[in-house]
Amino acid sequence: MQNLGFPDSDSAVFIMFNHVSLSTFNELELMVYHYVIKHREQVPYMRIRELAEAAGVSTTTVLRFCKKLGCSGFSEFRIRFKLSLEQDTGSVTRFGVNELMSFFKSINNPEFEMLIDQAAALISDAERVLFVGVGTSGSLGKYGARFFSNIGKFSNHIDDPYYPISTDTFNKAVAIILSVSGETPDMLKLAQKFNFHKCKIISITNSETCSLAKLADFNLSYHMPQLLIGQNHNITTQVPVVYILETIGRRLTTNSPA
Repeated sequence: MQNLGFPDSDSAVFIMFNHVSLSTFNELELMVYHYVIKHREQVPYMRIRELAEAAGVSTTTVLRFCKKLGCSGFSEFRIRFKLSLEQDTGSVTRFGVNELMSFFKSINNPEFEMLIDQAAALISDAERVLFVGVGTSGSLGKYGARFFSNIGKFSNHIDDPYYPISTDTFNKAVAIILSVSGETPDMLKLAQKFNFHKCKIISITNSETCSLAKLADFNLSYHMPQLLIGQNHNITTQVPVVYILETIGRRLTTNSPA
């Protein structure tokens, strides 16, 4: 029987490549797995075609491999795999320029461009745009509202989780809700109110599997290492959020009629 080469059981990579996911791989997908495990340092910086050629399979096989690991595509797999390696080496708490470079490399693909186009289209059709967030996300929401207003899409920001959402004036609006964890109870209640009043929701979170992303009509996630001070202070970088907001805003100006 072929040795699957499981990582050590206390490894973050082991958690990602667990027995359940490995049991679903066919022979070609196992070829991808073996290449990834043996070339861990190079894989986070490879493009999908480079990995496919190196493993001797097609890009379609690589995509199936990623989806069986619960990833939406190769970009997400690459980020999650890199983070698991950092956890194994104990470097996840030392955030620096390499993590940002990894993020920007991961979004340099048509998949990300398509997501930006979809978000821009949803916002373009709305009569009102509301940026919603608390704490640091609230400050970013204020920035996002000003940035969108600068490009001609008048927007407001809400940084009060108890803001009353009680009329149907929101049914032609889009709420852009910002949250790192996507699990803040007050934000989830506010999102439910937006849903009830038929307001479209775009969530920008660190993970696409969080509760807020599931409540939203559309989600954009950035998958950065979460950094916490104590139990309450989240200092996860928000550089990807600023980039996503500005990219959507510029796309709105590109797609607007002359």
